[in-house]
Amino acid sequence: MAKKDAPINSKPVQVENIKTRKLDEFVADGTGEKLTTNHGLKINDDQNSLKAGDRGATLLEDFILREKITHFDHERIPERVVHARGSGAHGIFKAYDNLSALTKAEFLSDPSLETPVFVRFSTVAGSRGSTDLARDVRGFAVKFYTQEGNFDLVGNNMPVFFIQDAIKFPDLIHAVKPEPGNEIPQAASAHDTFWDFISQLPESSHMIMWLMSDRSLPRSYRMMEGFGVHTFRFVNAAGESNFVKFHWKPLLGVHSVAWDEAQNISGKDPDFHRRDLWDAIEAGAFPEWELCVQIIPEEDEFKFDFDLLDPTKLIPEELVPVQRIGKMTLNRNPDNFFAETEQVAFHLGHVVPGIDFTNDPLLQGRLFSYTDTQLIRLGGPNFHEIPINRPVVPVHNNQRDGHMRQTINRGRTSYGPNGIAANDPQQSKASEGGFTSYNERIDARKVRARSSSFLDHFSQARLFLNSQSAAEKNHLTDALCFELGKVKMVSIRERMLGLLAHIDKGLAAAVAYSLGLHVPEIPLSTLNGSIPADADLADYTPIEKEGTLAKSEALSMQSTVKDTVSTRKIAILAADGVDGKSLSKMKDLLVSKGAIVHIIAPKLGEIISSEDQHIQTDESFLTAASVLYDAVYLPGGVNSSASLEAEADAIHFLNEAFKHCKPIAADASAIQVLEACYFFKKLPAEYSEETVLREGVIVSDNASSLSELFVRMVAMHRFWDREVPRKIPA
Repeated sequence: MAKKDAPINSKPVQVENIKTRKLDEFVADGTGEKLTTNHGLKINDDQNSLKAGDRGATLLEDFILREKITHFDHERIPERVVHARGSGAHGIFKAYDNLSALTKAEFLSDPSLETPVFVRFSTVAGSRGSTDLARDVRGFAVKFYTQEGNFDLVGNNMPVFFIQDAIKFPDLIHAVKPEPGNEIPQAASAHDTFWDFISQLPESSHMIMWLMSDRSLPRSYRMMEGFGVHTFRFVNAAGESNFVKFHWKPLLGVHSVAWDEAQNISGKDPDFHRRDLWDAIEAGAFPEWELCVQIIPEEDEFKFDFDLLDPTKLIPEELVPVQRIGKMTLNRNPDNFFAETEQVAFHLGHVVPGIDFTNDPLLQGRLFSYTDTQLIRLGGPNFHEIPINRPVVPVHNNQRDGHMRQTINRGRTSYGPNGIAANDPQQSKASEGGFTSYNERIDARKVRARSSSFLDHFSQARLFLNSQSAAEKNHLTDALCFELGKVKMVSIRERMLGLLAHIDKGLAAAVAYSLGLHVPEIPLSTLNGSIPADADLADYTPIEKEGTLAKSEALSMQSTVKDTVSTRKIAILAADGVDGKSLSKMKDLLVSKGAIVHIIAPKLGEIISSEDQHIQTDESFLTAASVLYDAVYLPGGVNSSASLEAEADAIHFLNEAFKHCKPIAADASAIQVLEACYFFKKLPAEYSEETVLREGVIVSDNASSLSELFVRMVAMHRFWDREVPRKIPA
C-alpha cells in the first residue's frame, strides 16, 4: 500500500459531492427578498415596536417583537464541555487501494469511491471564547458520510491520553478547567488543581510529555497530525480481525510555534488557527492529510512490552510501520458556522461494517458519553436529523417523535415485528451489509480492577523525551518550568518533581532548579489506585529489555516534511524608495511556490518605488506583527532602508522574528536595517551557505541566489538551533 503520487502543491478542483447536494435543500441565501416572520407573514415595519402612542408603552400584543426577541434569546445552545472552541471544513476522502483483505468497510475497499467528510478541529480545555493558541491538546474529528452510514473517527493531535479508564474522565476535566471559585485561568493547565490531579496520577506521565512539548502549539491545523488514540479492529468479510491504530499525516509537515510567540499571537489574533484554515481553503490551497494505519495481527496482541488496549501507550512506528491508505482533502468552508461546525455531533459509536471496537476501557466509557452529551447540547434524541449530521443514505427505523423531530413518518405501525405493514423496515443479513459485532470470545469475572499490563507509566514517557531534538527538549523543559511555576502549593510541585524523576532525573533536576526546589526522594506509593497502595512505585519502572527502543524518529518534529513553502506567510518590509525590482522578484518567486506574501510599510495605502512604481501595501506596522508571519524579507533601496532603520516598529518586527527563530533575508543594500537590530551583532562575521542554513539569516547582492536560498530557508520552517546561543530581548 504505497503512497500514491500526489503533489503537495496540487489544488484539487472543487466538485460537488453527495453531502453538499443533500445540504442544499436546507440552505437559504440572503437575496434581498421581502422580510417575513418565521411563519411567512410579510413584515411592514421591523424598525419600531408596537406602542400605545409614539412615546407610550410597548404593547404585549406585538407578536413580531416577541418572536424576534424570543428567537434571539434562545440562539445559543450549551457549549461542549470539552472541545468547545473549534473550526470545521468540508472535504473528500479517497482510498489508495482495495483494503478488503483487512476490512469490509466499503469506503476503504473501493479506490474509485469519493467519500464526503466534515472535519472539526478544536482546543480541549478552553471555552468557545478562548484563544486558538493555548497550550492544549487539539481535537481532530472526521465524519465520513459513507454509503454504509456515518463513520466518525474522533481523535486528537496526540496519539495517547491522560487516563486509562473512562471513570477518571470527569475528574480530569474538572481538574483542568478553570478553578470553580473564581473561573480562573481560562484555557490553561498552569494552575494548582490540574497539577494536583496529575501529580497523583502517574498514568498521565506519557501524555504530560506530549502536552508540554511543541505538539501542543501547532503552527496551523493544516500542519498537525491526527490520531485515533484508541486501538480499534478491522474485520474482513470472512470475520477475520486485526487490531488497527489510525493516523492522519499532513502533507505540509508537522510544525509548531514558540511559546512566547503563541502568547503574543493570542493577543494579536486569538482566531489565528481558525483564520488560517478558512483563508487557505478560500484561496484554493486545500489542506491534505493521508490516512495511515498500523496493523497488528490478532496473534500479536501480547507481543509488545505494553498493552495494546492501554490508551496511554502508542505503538512506535519502528515496531509496526505506518501504512498510507488514502488521502483526505478539505476543499469547502462551511456556509454557516453555527448550523454546521457548532451543531455537528461526533460519536465514537458511529462505525460501519468492517470497523469495530476493542476492550480499551477509555474507549468503552466514551461510547456512552457521546450520546449522553448530545442529548442535552443539541436538544434531544433527534440530533441526527440536523442537516450536518444526516447520513447520505436513507434512514429507516421505528424510532419516533421526540424533541425537534423533523421526519414525517407515514403509516400505522412503529414497531416490529408487525403483520400490518409487512414487517417493514426489515433487518439486513451480514451478507447484505448488516452490521455484526466481532465474535470475540469473552470469559471473565466482573471486577473493578486494572490489568497489571497497564501499570508501566514511565517507559514511553522516557521514550518520547529521548526522541526529541535538543531544541524540543529545551521547549519541553521550559514548559514544565512555566506550568509548575504557576502552581502555588509547594507540595504539588514536589510531587510532580518526584514523578518527573521516574521519567528522567536530568529533566527533574532542571525543572527543580527553575522552581528553587530539590528533587525529592522517589515516592514509594501513589494515590490514584491504579497501583496497589503498598507497592514500591520503582517496581513499575521496568528494566529495558534487549531490543527496547531508546528513540523513535517519528516522535520528533525535526524529521517532518520540510520541502515546501506552500501557504507560508512571508512579510516583506518596505517603504518609499524601495527597489521595486528586488521586491517584485522575491514576491513573484514566493507566490509561484504557493506562499502568501504581504507588503508591510510604515503606512497603509501605497509606497512609491525608486522606479516610481506605485506599490499597494497590505498592512502597516500598526496592524501587522511578526508573530503572524513565517519569515521576513528586506528588499533593497537606499531611501526605503533609511526609513525602516528609523522605524522602531520595523526594528522590533525583525528582532522578534529572529527571537522566534524565523528565516530572515535581506538585499545587501538593506544591510543598515539589520545592523540596527540587536540580534545582528550576535551573528557570525562571515557567512557560507552552511552557516546561513544553520542561522537562518542571509544577506546578498545576488538576487537570484538570495531568492532561491530564502525559499529553502522558509521550507525549513524554523532555525531552533540559534534559540539558546542567540537569545535576545524582543
